[in-house]
Amino acid sequence: MGSGLEVSEIVDALVGAERTPYESRATAKAETLTTDISAVGALKSALEVVQVSMASLADADNYQQRSVSGSDDFVSLSSDETAEVGSYAIKVDALATEHKLSSIGFEATDAVGEGTITFNSGGNSFDITTTDTDTLADLRDAINDSNDNDSITATIVTGVEGQHLVLTSNETGLESGISITVNESVDAAGGNDDGSTDDGGLGGGIIGGEEETEPDTSNDANNVDNIGLSRLAYQPNSEEDGFSTNMTEVTAASDAQITLDGNIVATSSSNTFTNVIDGIDITVNKIHNDDDDSSSANVTEDNSNIESGLDSFVSSYNTLIELADNLAGVGDDGVGVMTGDALLRGVLNKLRQEISNSFDTGSGNTLSLSALGVSGDIDGVLSLDSDILNDFIDSDVDAVEQFFTGDNTSSITSLGFAQSMDDLLNFYTASDGLIEGRIDSKESQLTQLEDDNASFLLKMDALEARLLSQFNAMDLLVANLNSTSTYLQAQLDNMPGVVLDN
Repeated sequence: MGSGLEVSEIVDALVGAERTPYESRATAKAETLTTDISAVGALKSALEVVQVSMASLADADNYQQRSVSGSDDFVSLSSDETAEVGSYAIKVDALATEHKLSSIGFEATDAVGEGTITFNSGGNSFDITTTDTDTLADLRDAINDSNDNDSITATIVTGVEGQHLVLTSNETGLESGISITVNESVDAAGGNDDGSTDDGGLGGGIIGGEEETEPDTSNDANNVDNIGLSRLAYQPNSEEDGFSTNMTEVTAASDAQITLDGNIVATSSSNTFTNVIDGIDITVNKIHNDDDDSSSANVTEDNSNIESGLDSFVSSYNTLIELADNLAGVGDDGVGVMTGDALLRGVLNKLRQEISNSFDTGSGNTLSLSALGVSGDIDGVLSLDSDILNDFIDSDVDAVEQFFTGDNTSSITSLGFAQSMDDLLNFYTASDGLIEGRIDSKESQLTQLEDDNASFLLKMDALEARLLSQFNAMDLLVANLNSTSTYLQAQLDNMPGVVLDN
């Protein structure tokens, strides 16, 4: 106010003169760091894609696989690497079935009888104890809820004759056939809970002047007499204790059966035959009739992973070369962000050397990518000749496999091309690799730059405050001097002898 100067504008200009050069340098440095992080990050991503493309070539399990064809309405086929190349005729003679039994009809409120029922199926045996009030539904629930039961499922089917207990084995095959033996409770009089008595017995008392003895409940004839609990007995083997067929067999337990090449018969408890033919699983779906042609299983060797894997590698490598050219500024677009960069130059040199290397294939022989149809042009771009590759696969697939996977069977392990390439790329792409170390360093510099910027802004704020204080003090001093000057002038004007010039 005293000096008439634009103090705020002067201060802004002075602070700006300090701020602008620093901010320009800081911005340029931040852009350089960010660009470098982005560039090496893109390089790392491209290298990782090349690594992934090699995965199928590095896995020995992917070589010389077996492919089986011939699945139809009758059979479904699958194979593994142990299957031998060849053809097989398959005829389905029988399908495996679950055993199914059905009881006579019961009223819903009828008691099934008191005692113990023993169920057997496929080596699983369990007991169910019934009371004199248990109904068919109670028995069904007890069977299904038994912790010891892992072989039988019970259901109730209701028809015109009442409720039928239906038992089905959980597994197919002859070994899963169901047998049921019962041990009915006998009252003190020697009779059963349903009022019947043992053969020839009257529940005790005097017959012909002689006292009847207690019945032999350990071999009670009523356990199979189709009265009371014995209505649920089923033991079809006449040579076994408790022989009975009081339950009705709805479906017999049976094994699946096939005939191979017209003369070899094989059976299975399930509808899947495993390794009847080495390395081939056969699932039977339908029985061949006499006039049906046999199914045919054809096993062929599958090495498609080699061409697809190598083609994937060539494609990903060429993408890497294209990116590297852009980063290095090769072409008419000017200087790239990594022109002359030692990291980029080192990666490319090592990759080119790796691609040209030969690897051991056994018996003192070696092989290189060029022999498998991979060639490069003057710019380093690769191409694959599938005809050359497939001819080599047909002539010596073992050598091709060892070239890529190495030899892990002998005492001296040797790396193949795929593993060697992966190790090289891992040097750059690993979490503690060379590229990640560079990115971490640049990001650390960015963080330090941000801290420096914050400190510089505080310094500029302090400079602005100091300048404003100084200029305001100067302005106040000038105002005071002006006031003093005005006062003195007035006093001089009023002194005697002073002639005013009108």
